[in-house]
Amino acid sequence: MKEFDALIRAALKEDIGPGDVTTRFFVPLGARFRGEMLAKDAGVLCGGEVVKRVFALAAPGSRVKLMKKDGARVKKGDVLMKVEGPASILTAERTALNFLQHLSGVATRAALFAAAVKGSRTRIYDTRKTLPGLRLAEKYAARCGGAVNHRLGLYDMAMIKDNHVAFAGGDPAVLGARVRAMRRAKPGLKIELEVQSLAQLRAFLPLGADVIMLDNMDYAAMKKAVALIRSYKGKRPEIEISGGVTLEMAAKYSRLGADRISVGSITSGARPLDISFEARTI
Repeated sequence: MKEFDALIRAALKEDIGPGDVTTRFFVPLGARFRGEMLAKDAGVLCGGEVVKRVFALAAPGSRVKLMKKDGARVKKGDVLMKVEGPASILTAERTALNFLQHLSGVATRAALFAAAVKGSRTRIYDTRKTLPGLRLAEKYAARCGGAVNHRLGLYDMAMIKDNHVAFAGGDPAVLGARVRAMRRAKPGLKIELEVQSLAQLRAFLPLGADVIMLDNMDYAAMKKAVALIRSYKGKRPEIEISGGVTLEMAAKYSRLGADRISVGSITSGARPLDISFEARTI
């Protein structure tokens, strides 16, 4: 997990600043501690390797033993990891917990959505609704929970949304020309096109997008849209459903036979998993 070192260093600097004044005045020099991370709620664990790097960077000489792997389902009372080291493990504690609780919360929410569509052809995808600076970590957590990563940023996949359609005047001919120009300039780049009505779908389906997003359409319209795409004689795109999808809606939408449901709340609405760190001197 060294790819997250810059992020971890920034988090440690933010928390520690010029020094941990409380530990300095209350803990004798040379004191050593042994502690355990404990789950206080059930969920899916994520961030163990990140936490190991937090302690390695903030508490040199500490040792961390992971008792559960990332992606493991945990229950209240489970020991997640054991930590032993100098007083600086107390300094690293909050940063370690912040990463572990947040990433586990994302993984847990992803797992709930993945379970809601289990048994169907539909897969749950995350979105770019991530905390600034935490995108790679949050998308890793989404994978740990069973979701699939959507595009990482604006550079690795094209998504033609309502504002782009508006700038093209909503004209299929203009959109088609720009799609072709994009394919010439960026061969191999996947292109997704958002539609918000059946009329738009009929007009834009011949443009040859790789993915069609059915955005904020009602259930009846989505059902007709999926049938229309499945029966299309030309290039058939993947079908994605999007727009404020809840767990109940995800289960219902999965019965329509779409390939994807994208859920921004996997990251933006995740509740941190409750985890404690209990340490004692040795």
